[in-house]
Amino acid sequence: MKPIILASKKDPAGMNIVENLKKINCQIPIHLVETEIIHAENIDKKFDTDFIIFASKHQSQIPNKTLSVHTIGNFKEAEYGGKSNTLSPASALLSKHFFQTLNKNNNSDYKVTLEVTHHGPLIEIPSIFIEIGSTKSEWEDKKAGELIAKTIIESINSFKKESYKIAIGIGGPHYCPSFNKIQLEDKFAISHIVPKYGLPLTKNLVKQLINKTQEKLTHAIIDWKGFTNSHERQEVIENIESFGLQVLRTSDAK
Repeated sequence: MKPIILASKKDPAGMNIVENLKKINCQIPIHLVETEIIHAENIDKKFDTDFIIFASKHQSQIPNKTLSVHTIGNFKEAEYGGKSNTLSPASALLSKHFFQTLNKNNNSDYKVTLEVTHHGPLIEIPSIFIEIGSTKSEWEDKKAGELIAKTIIESINSFKKESYKIAIGIGGPHYCPSFNKIQLEDKFAISHIVPKYGLPLTKNLVKQLINKTQEKLTHAIIDWKGFTNSHERQEVIENIESFGLQVLRTSDAK
């Protein structure tokens, strides 16, 4: 694996994380960009890398103290970078490992959470966003920056391919509490997560969920109550099953 770390010079949280990475003598190459990283389209083509770790701020209407991990892409219009109706590749195993490591290392009053797949940039290799949220006070918090920096280094240095079942998650809210629990357990590794607001799913997006999961995808885990109605849920299930994926409820995936 040839990972790199990418941050924006405009992003106080990203620069906080980078400062802490340098303090602990990080050996993973670090690159800074002038633009917001959600708009750094095709940035993977500029470097010799096969995995990008985006160190970033998380911004929310509700000012919660969060440390979060997520994959990237757009299920609908591309309002914040990337391309409409287009996903970037994701590694279920790396996403799980980063999330588990972040949870293990968290000795703060921040909440650790997954976020669903969202925003840009559009790239052609797997990546992960790891973020500090969600106001200026948290973005500049040196302890949070140190925690994320240590998590990045440990996640890369300790990563090994485990034999989890590979899944996508579908349904539910942005911070996906049901999928948090599954990603912390020892049965499934989840790549992309489709929120309720990203539904319905087109055939093309299902193909992308399969083809843009680095590992062989076998399961789709459904947040049963995380749909607008039962008709929408049934349409999604039939669509997913037509591609040969096994569908499970979140309650059956633990």
